[in-house]
Amino acid sequence: MTLIEKMPSASCDTLLDDIEDIVSQEDSKPQDRHSSRRHVVPKVRRRNTQSYLQEETSPPSDSTIPGIQKIWIRTWGCSHNNSDGEYMAGQLAAYGYKITENASDADLWLLNSCTVKNPAEDHFRNSIKKAQEENKKVVLAGCVPQAQPRQDYLKGLSIIGVQQIDRVVEVVEETIKGHSVRLLGQKKDNGKRLGGARLDLPKIRKNPLIEIISINTGCLNACTYCKTKHARGNLASYPIDELVDRARQSFQEGVCEIWLTSEDTGAYGRDIGTDLPTLLWKLIEVIPEGAMLRLGMTNPPYILEHLEEMAKILNHPRVYSFLHIPVQSASDSVLMAMKREYCVADFKRVVDFLKEKVPGITIATDIICGFPGETEEDFQETVKLVEEYRFPSLFINQFYPRPGTPAAKLEQVPAQVKKHRTKDLSRVFHSYNPYDHKIGERQQVLVTEESFDSKFYVAHNRFYEQVLVPKNPPFMGKMVEVDIYESGKHFMKGQPVLDAKVYTPSISKPLARGEVSGLRQEFRNRRGTPGSMHPTSAAARRDSGRSRMALQVQGLHPDCALGAAVGLALAALLFAFFIKVYN
Repeated sequence: MTLIEKMPSASCDTLLDDIEDIVSQEDSKPQDRHSSRRHVVPKVRRRNTQSYLQEETSPPSDSTIPGIQKIWIRTWGCSHNNSDGEYMAGQLAAYGYKITENASDADLWLLNSCTVKNPAEDHFRNSIKKAQEENKKVVLAGCVPQAQPRQDYLKGLSIIGVQQIDRVVEVVEETIKGHSVRLLGQKKDNGKRLGGARLDLPKIRKNPLIEIISINTGCLNACTYCKTKHARGNLASYPIDELVDRARQSFQEGVCEIWLTSEDTGAYGRDIGTDLPTLLWKLIEVIPEGAMLRLGMTNPPYILEHLEEMAKILNHPRVYSFLHIPVQSASDSVLMAMKREYCVADFKRVVDFLKEKVPGITIATDIICGFPGETEEDFQETVKLVEEYRFPSLFINQFYPRPGTPAAKLEQVPAQVKKHRTKDLSRVFHSYNPYDHKIGERQQVLVTEESFDSKFYVAHNRFYEQVLVPKNPPFMGKMVEVDIYESGKHFMKGQPVLDAKVYTPSISKPLARGEVSGLRQEFRNRRGTPGSMHPTSAAARRDSGRSRMALQVQGLHPDCALGAAVGLALAALLFAFFIKVYN
């Protein structure tokens, strides 16, 4: 739904035979006015230039003119959702809005939701309530409003669908004007569903060194507990050339680490006649030496047929030897009730093969405790699986029935039992330290961020294991050689080797934090400061406004466009005539 203001057509009450008929006989002649001008002494009018400029460049933030307000963006959930949030921030900043990290200072809150678990939706709902209490404008995004847009607490609020994030500027503009807009449709090409918005849109990376690329949206499964399927739908993959172009652009902007994400990376390409290994080999060709690629979550069924090729890829020096494969339960009866389309033996086959062919590989997995129908015997099978494989990265989730899913209609395991099982499995997980045997090793690590406590830089070795290193600014975005001297449950600590080479993997200097990625050079020039998050002058804002008007005029009906063109031409002619007369 695109909102376009219809331009007025040019009209006159009286038809003129000649444009000079506008000048009457009583009017003075041009030569008379010209001679009289010699007796006129111009008077200079002074004005406060400084205050004038300030007024021009700093319109009030509560103005209803779109493109000058401050926007706070909050995202919950997975890497895919975070990538969507980065794209929305980039587009809004490119149009002149200021992205702020201060919620109370913002004029509008953009809340990007996650529907996987009840607590995430509870946080989302509470944020909406808080925004309304503080009289903030609100735009909702993500999987919650896409899956259930008619919920009571969403009534009257603007919504941007998960496949419509390229139209976030329209939705924000109309919301600022006081309107409620909802764009929830699917993107299609000749009736075929597309992966979503274009990948070359402007973006503000949360971390300028890390690019998150969604390779597909949706999945081929129908898990009985999953609400995300209601929002993201069936599998729709991006073409390989578009994904490679996005990766290449990211490295040109100083990115040194790429994350591939989707609801199921293993299913990539099945809808467009290709597969995941084919994509990965193409991406490896454009990864500069020293930069790294991390593969996202894949379900067991769709990786089984590619095991040999995946082992070769995960052994590549520019690909992390890391794979996230959710098992959810070690009970075949529970997996059947979940409609997971594999058995425990399939999961073990994948893990055993990769551990043999990719020495040291990190396998991360997910487990749901207390799924409807899970018995104590079923749960103990899951405990045994964790004890056997001692997963270094394990995501333990208590089951939450999501509205509208088949699992929500099943007889539920008592809440106390679910909590008890979740705690029991957590105790098993915390009973072993997966990195103790690595103390004393010398490792190459890629430094990409700062720790939460701001005491260390965070790096990862080739197995995507977390290594904390000293906060030495030259290390950021670099490949560093370290000696491991300490380990914890989720990390190791490394001391940089003296006189070791610090390798710079990026082919360009990284963008500044908050800088907009993907802007064409001519747009940067028009806006003034390269990569600035909002126009810094009134002229830049007017340019932005003219761009929006141009977009609207392009969408006019041909008859309306013709009338507008005639009106503008007549106005220009009149203006030229008056200039000639008065001069």
